[in-house]
Amino acid sequence: MPRTALLHFRAFLPLAVALALLPLPSCAQTIASSQPPVWASKPDQAAFDKMENDRLAAAQRSVDQITSVKGARTIENTLVPFDAAAAQLIAASSLAGMVQQVHPDAAFRDAATAMTVKAGAAYTALSLNRAVYQALAALDLSSADPATRHYVERQLLQYRLAGVDKDDATRAHIKELQDKLTELVSTFDRNINDDQRSITVDSAASLDGLPKDFIDSHKPGADGKIVLTTNYPDVFPILTFAKDDDVRRRLYVAFETRAYPKNRDVLLSMLNTRYELATLLGYSNWADYNAADSMIRSSKNISTFIQQVDAAARPSSDREFAMILAQKQKLQPAATQVHDYDSFYIRELLRRSSYDFDSSSVRPYFPYERVKQGVLDLAARLFQISFAQEKNVPAWDPSVETWDVLSNGKMIGRFYLDMHPREGKFSHAEMAPVLPGIRGKQLPEATLVCNLPAPTADDPGLLEYEDVVTFLHEFGHLMHWILAGDQQWAGISGISMESDFAEAPSQMLEEWMRSPQVLASFARHYKTNEPIPAALVDRMNRAAAFGRASWVMGQLEYSAVSFEFYNRNPKSIDFDALNEELDRRYSHYLATPGIHDWASFGHLGGYSSSYYTYLFDKVIAEDFMTQFNRKDLFDLAPALRYRKAVLEPGGSVPANDLVKNFLGRDHNMDALREWMNEEFAAAPAGAKAASN
Repeated sequence: MPRTALLHFRAFLPLAVALALLPLPSCAQTIASSQPPVWASKPDQAAFDKMENDRLAAAQRSVDQITSVKGARTIENTLVPFDAAAAQLIAASSLAGMVQQVHPDAAFRDAATAMTVKAGAAYTALSLNRAVYQALAALDLSSADPATRHYVERQLLQYRLAGVDKDDATRAHIKELQDKLTELVSTFDRNINDDQRSITVDSAASLDGLPKDFIDSHKPGADGKIVLTTNYPDVFPILTFAKDDDVRRRLYVAFETRAYPKNRDVLLSMLNTRYELATLLGYSNWADYNAADSMIRSSKNISTFIQQVDAAARPSSDREFAMILAQKQKLQPAATQVHDYDSFYIRELLRRSSYDFDSSSVRPYFPYERVKQGVLDLAARLFQISFAQEKNVPAWDPSVETWDVLSNGKMIGRFYLDMHPREGKFSHAEMAPVLPGIRGKQLPEATLVCNLPAPTADDPGLLEYEDVVTFLHEFGHLMHWILAGDQQWAGISGISMESDFAEAPSQMLEEWMRSPQVLASFARHYKTNEPIPAALVDRMNRAAAFGRASWVMGQLEYSAVSFEFYNRNPKSIDFDALNEELDRRYSHYLATPGIHDWASFGHLGGYSSSYYTYLFDKVIAEDFMTQFNRKDLFDLAPALRYRKAVLEPGGSVPANDLVKNFLGRDHNMDALREWMNEEFAAAPAGAKAASN
């Protein structure tokens, strides 16, 4: 199945008022000066190492404070220093992880990778510190508030899952394995980020079908050839619009062989290390162990969930593929299959023939700067906040912007926008935490990392519609981190609840980009300034509704790869064979020989066995949407209730309670089924004809 762009983790004011470029109020200036931006000191490698080592040393001093206590354990003498240690470790590992992903200098990225390993080792040491565990277990929580009780109870569970109750020799071995795993995950990610590949084509004729601005930005070199890279702004336009079958195939193969063969041995070692850890801790495999502190609870439940979604999606997916194959047969009457590298292009042809929608027709309405402003304005309006840019602030790259978040004139957080590709940078899209928020002590900070086209004097940086959706999705993560950052404890700040809830808020926010009301607020033609026509939005939405079940099946394949790679003893695993088996099970498309897409499937590192999170949270997200008025997505009442009930609590309550508190019930799959079948329930006449 074709690997599409994956979405990643690691205001209610009139739009005219909710403009992002606001002067900093005096209170915000005070906080901004007391908590300067993360790169304000312009650290070189030595200064960066000192920043990180100072945090690790501070964490250790807090741990020593806990273990030196004599007498009864209290919140003040035990939980306060424990959370102080957690805050330092979160900050150290977050900053190192971000710098590893984004710094333009390879040597600096190497230093950050080494620091990521060091911070991970410190965290592992704390998670195996039996004296600290016993101190937390001895706390009297009878008079503590619910958030504090939940925090301590979950920490004790995580200590037990870490193996704190094992004997000294076993704990020492666990630490060795965890330290090794931290290094393996970092290496796996770095191999993907560092392996930018390219192909060359002989002339602009090979780009026939591409939008003019794409062709204009890809001029021939001195040898007359044009270079196409595996960066997102090249890959997906080529796969979607290029008429030349060979160009699409060659770039697809280059994209899907990134980090191969380097990541083969890294991944095998990562799987073996995790399997050994899981079995050492009493679990049958890593997938079961990894699910223990999650909403879904067990690997058996993951398997059941995958089967349930498969049953719900497959009938519509089969119907969608019949339409895609029929479209392919218009080009090749004898065709009985569709290649994976062909799928984007054929789907685009089908959108044009059956839905009267050309994906390139909306690009002129999505120049980067206008989209950025539109996302900021939307978030300001939805979450009752405003944004103020800090000008001339140093960052790791000149393109990075620094922004403050304000609520009722008070600064509540800061974020950084690192939005365009460069060599060695994380090649996908993510929200990277920088600092956890602690009420009255520290504001939350995070970085939005994307790879969107950069505007220039001659090029407005036109975005694909899916780029716009990705931007808003990742901005949703960022808003979740900031709005959940006003917590008493760093350990429950931000997106700190069970990990398989992390994608629900962002996936729900994607629905705002389907709204003609929302798009009309910012989508204007970069030349004429005309708003995007409502009729065009309607055709776009109907075309976008086609293929949802196929998208779900694609996500099922990702989920199954993630799950099945880890739901076994990896001793004799054959990555290509297992990947091909799952591809045949879940995908209608014929796999291109010679690709090894698992090698660049970055989620196998951080998410490990739990890529199912995206589908699990899509179910929740669509259910959440039942509480909103789709005809008026600027309606304040449900949005305010959502901010209070879902975003602001952070990890202070169990994730299942967050869902129940907003829905008034347990979530179910009804809304997802309706979402998947929307196109067939109300398809235009052309689409109905195409499906017969």
